[in-house]
Amino acid sequence: MRDRLILLPGWGMGISPLEPLAAALRGLDEYLRVEIEPLPVLDSALVGHWLDALDSTLPDNVWLGGWSLGGMLASELAARRGDRCCGLVTLASNPSFVCRDDWPTAMPNATFEAFISGFAEAPDSTFKRFSLLCSQGAVEPRALAQLLLGAAPKAQPSTLLAGLKLLGQLDVRPALQTFNGPQLHVFAGADGLVPAEAAGALLALLPDVEVGLIEQACHAFLLEAPHELAAAIQVFLHELGDD
Repeated sequence: MRDRLILLPGWGMGISPLEPLAAALRGLDEYLRVEIEPLPVLDSALVGHWLDALDSTLPDNVWLGGWSLGGMLASELAARRGDRCCGLVTLASNPSFVCRDDWPTAMPNATFEAFISGFAEAPDSTFKRFSLLCSQGAVEPRALAQLLLGAAPKAQPSTLLAGLKLLGQLDVRPALQTFNGPQLHVFAGADGLVPAEAAGALLALLPDVEVGLIEQACHAFLLEAPHELAAAIQVFLHELGDD
């Protein structure tokens, strides 16, 4: 089903931020089926549990994509499926969200641990701070943060905390190296959560994949630049998906 793209959302924000991009993609290609799949509702931080849930829900032989955490999970699922996945698209999705000895282009561990502690103690105010980080670098960051907050689904703090812990544990570099299908990874130049330098680091790791950077854009560039993103994705799908 090379005419079908399934997109996974980021942590806590639900499917709404992906809807403008999906609409833009459909406008460019009437034959492309674009669907947004909510992340699993789990209290587990074990990646295998999340992948099992997604693998049992999503159809085989489609393009997989996602924003931030959704892109990391799509990467792992693409590697698990191998030839049963047409290709991979990730958006503002760092292969490792937190710094590692061999991956410094990420959020410092101390910052991330403080964020987890803050969320455990005060989930509402910490989630509001997260929305501000998502919109940092936007033309109107506070308005964009309010838009994200207003559309975010109500979720149990335990579920959100599990997803947050998963985000800190994931390192999808082995998955990206394992998956032999076409890959497109797009980063945002003014991202407050994923350093723009991650784009160059990923290209150095995987020189044969497509890596793009939208310079003047924040982490929530799905809402800032949906048409620019859609154009890049459409070119990728047609150039590499119809071989």
